[in-house]
Amino acid sequence: MSPATGQDPQEADRTQGLTQLGRPTVLPAGPDAARLETVPNPAPERPYAIRFTCPEFTSLCPLTGQPDFAHLVIDYVAAARIVESKSLKLYLGAFRNHGAFHEACTMAIAAKLIDVLAPVWLRIGAYWYPRGGMPIDVFYQTGTPPEGVWIPPQEVAPYRGRG
Repeated sequence: MSPATGQDPQEADRTQGLTQLGRPTVLPAGPDAARLETVPNPAPERPYAIRFTCPEFTSLCPLTGQPDFAHLVIDYVAAARIVESKSLKLYLGAFRNHGAFHEACTMAIAAKLIDVLAPVWLRIGAYWYPRGGMPIDVFYQTGTPPEGVWIPPQEVAPYRGRG
C-alpha cells in the first residue's frame, strides 16, 4: 500500500488511464459515443471465462421508437486485456435511446467487444422479449471455446408468456 494514496501500486498501474471508473459519469448519448475501457488481464497465462449478465438491456425499435428489452449474457476468454465493467455498463446503457433491430444491437455489441478486447473467444446470447407477440433471440460466438476452459451454459429460460 502506498501511504500517500492508500492504494496498492500494482492496482494503480492496472487502472492507469481509465476515465470513467471511480467518478460520476454521464450515460453516453448512444453506443457510438460510448468508450469501452480495458485493463490488463491479471492472469493471461491461465485461460478462464468471464461472464457479464445484463438482464435489463433496452434499446428502441428503429421503426416505431417503442422500447425493446433483452436479457444479455456475454461470455469471453480474455487475451491480454479485460473490459472494465463500469465502461461496459455505460456502453450497454447507451443503447437505451438507440434505434436498431435486435440482430443489429446484438452484433454491434459483439463486434465492439471483439474490436476492443481481441479475446481468445467470445459468445453473446441476447434473449429479447416479444415484439409483435414473438420473441427474437440472437446468438453469436467467435468459434469453438478453448479446450480446458469451463464455459457454463447460459441457462436463460425461453420466454413463456403469462402461463
